[in-house]
Amino acid sequence: MKSKLALISLVLLAGITAACGNKPESSPTNASGGASGNKPVQEAKAPDTYPNAQLLADVKWVEDNIKDGKVKIIDARSKGYEQGHIPGAVSINSGLLKDSKNQTIISKEAFTELFQKAGINSDTTVLVYDEGGAGNGATRIFYGLEYYGLKDKVKVLNGGYLAWTNAGKEVSTDTPTVAKGNFTAQPNENLITTKAQLLSANLAQCTLLDTRSSKEYTGEDLRGNKNGGHVNGAINTEWSEAIDQNPTDGVPKFKSFKDLNAIYTKAGVTDKDKTIIPYCQTNIRGAHSYFTLRLLGFKDVRPYEGSMAEWANSDDAPLVK
Repeated sequence: MKSKLALISLVLLAGITAACGNKPESSPTNASGGASGNKPVQEAKAPDTYPNAQLLADVKWVEDNIKDGKVKIIDARSKGYEQGHIPGAVSINSGLLKDSKNQTIISKEAFTELFQKAGINSDTTVLVYDEGGAGNGATRIFYGLEYYGLKDKVKVLNGGYLAWTNAGKEVSTDTPTVAKGNFTAQPNENLITTKAQLLSANLAQCTLLDTRSSKEYTGEDLRGNKNGGHVNGAINTEWSEAIDQNPTDGVPKFKSFKDLNAIYTKAGVTDKDKTIIPYCQTNIRGAHSYFTLRLLGFKDVRPYEGSMAEWANSDDAPLVK
């Protein structure tokens, strides 16, 4: 048994190390998408909307799909569900996804049980929302569902519950009765980073993204940790930079593709094929940045689940200020 566990660990370590190693150069392509041959290479135009815009739903999408039997709505708020929610929504506090004792996401068995009770099936499209504004519960659940097998089957409501109520849509105080779903959690180890992997990775070949506040990044704010600072080489772009906090309609939503792209380009997060490792304190803010990067079309994003709650309290994990 010990030898089997050791083999699994080596495979996982090799995965992150390979992902953070040198990438082969891609062959240039022409406008039609084929090999360039003798034709001149045309510079690709940046899209005017998010490359993965389908991951972000608006109020109209919810209205159009609210009665679809294959769509399930999850209310990720920590409070307020009983006072009103989107009709048919099931309440799942995003805090339930964390195994705080081991500083990781809950086991696949616990995750399966939690989401089967919410009526999630293997072919379900999930719409998840939180309070909106500074909320990040929806994106935490988005990450958990993608990690455990529903990649590209989850959407986040832009603007959250505030967008729904601001549009004058119907709310409900009824708790729906849902049939148990058949969803079975299957972890995708290409969507997560562990402490052991981070310690062994060639960090020069990864992009480490510290999504905390600037004071946490510099070590001025310890946030209750034994040690302060950041992982060597990490870029600091706070997760909340992705949200427009001063919208004309009073509903904070994700910034435009142009503005988000400018933020990450300025920070140096530009290679969409490179491994990006977001982290924060407990991978709540990191999961929000995971969603933002997915929205922007980044292909290899692997949050460090243990984040600073684990790293900054370990004697063998170096930090710089």
